[in-house]
Amino acid sequence: MNDTIKKFGYPATLVKGYHHWVVLLRPAQVTLGSLVVAAKSDATDFGDLSDDHFAELKSVTADVSSALQALVSHKKLNWLMLMMVDPHVHFHLIPRYEGAREWMGQDFEDKAWPGPPALGDAVKLSDDQISGMATWIKSSFPD
Repeated sequence: MNDTIKKFGYPATLVKGYHHWVVLLRPAQVTLGSLVVAAKSDATDFGDLSDDHFAELKSVTADVSSALQALVSHKKLNWLMLMMVDPHVHFHLIPRYEGAREWMGQDFEDKAWPGPPALGDAVKLSDDQISGMATWIKSSFPD
């Protein structure tokens, strides 16, 4: 796994592994269900990924959308490819919704709805919360 994947807490944050991609729980939750979708590659430019990466990304996006819809009932999914601090190809996936969602007694509000996501207002999860939320999200992914 590349350094970007490790920085986002792999393997503790792993939600689903694919041949060319991993889906990770984002340790700082912008909204409930925030994820990182990262390429298993040393590429630092999206266009440098293989055709196989792009083909598999179709399945990854469908799985992510379906799983999060079941759990969070989002209105939109924002796929942010920033790669300024963490150079390897990855997306920050932010479910968007009006108001708040509750998980394990904690509210996760989309404070910027309907504007751009408020990345600086993310809820930082404890190790126990990371483990619990990753398991919760995994439960909605196909085998």
